[in-house]
Amino acid sequence: MKIRNPNKSSYEGLQKDIRKLKTPKIDVWLNQYPDKIYTIVMDIPEFTCICPKTGLPDFADIKIEYSPGKYCVELKSLKMYTIFFRNIGIFHEHVVNKIMEDFVKVVSPRWVKITGVFNPRGGIQTTVLREYKK
Repeated sequence: MKIRNPNKSSYEGLQKDIRKLKTPKIDVWLNQYPDKIYTIVMDIPEFTCICPKTGLPDFADIKIEYSPGKYCVELKSLKMYTIFFRNIGIFHEHVVNKIMEDFVKVVSPRWVKITGVFNPRGGIQTTVLREYKK
């Protein structure tokens, strides 16, 4: 009989393979103004994921600011992508980094800044910011 450690979350151990996490596809569409420098800002104020330590929900406002090159992100697919995280146990820092890696891989923007403002947990609010530039 295997005894469960009461101090260990059922999500523990998932963080080591977070970069390999299979996420939904983010779709893009062809930018008709690739020669122009402009900024697109998307705010996702109802982002949720799971705390990998407690199994409780985490809530955040994720903001993505980017300058498109050849492609722009398709919003419905981005919505479906972010909804995927609702059942994933993931640290705040990993959320922002995973979104950045997936976003850059598909959209290939000139630059992008992703900011995650996570609601207080244990009295501490966490903000994670990552920037990318070609």
